[in-house]
Amino acid sequence: MMRRALARPREEGPVEATDELATRIEAIAAAIPGIERHAVPEGTRYLLGGVEFAAISRGLASFRLRQDVAVAALKTPGVAASDRGPGWVELVGRHLDQFTLDRVTSWFAAAARFAAEAEPGRRLH
Repeated sequence: MMRRALARPREEGPVEATDELATRIEAIAAAIPGIERHAVPEGTRYLLGGVEFAAISRGLASFRLRQDVAVAALKTPGVAASDRGPGWVELVGRHLDQFTLDRVTSWFAAAARFAAEAEPGRRLH
């Protein structure tokens, strides 16, 4: 019998940025030249060329993706639109498994590439 993964409703709260998740994001960031990390009271912001593209904030891992990628990402259980703006998605699922960590790796890299294509200070949609 095939089980269907259940997405956690947004009202239940976000997945916490666990040590494993933060470690994965830091490892990816370390492998991409030019990544800037800005510590803020609620977490860490990641920028490339002056463009913020990912964040761990208030226990959420968020990524700014190209609009078409963001639309596809929103169809994934455990993912919701972020209040950070257009193209931003965040992990809200309860379960942090290998598939989720693989998505984090892909989305962080894709978000960094998207940021690299932008002019500094230009707002991406």
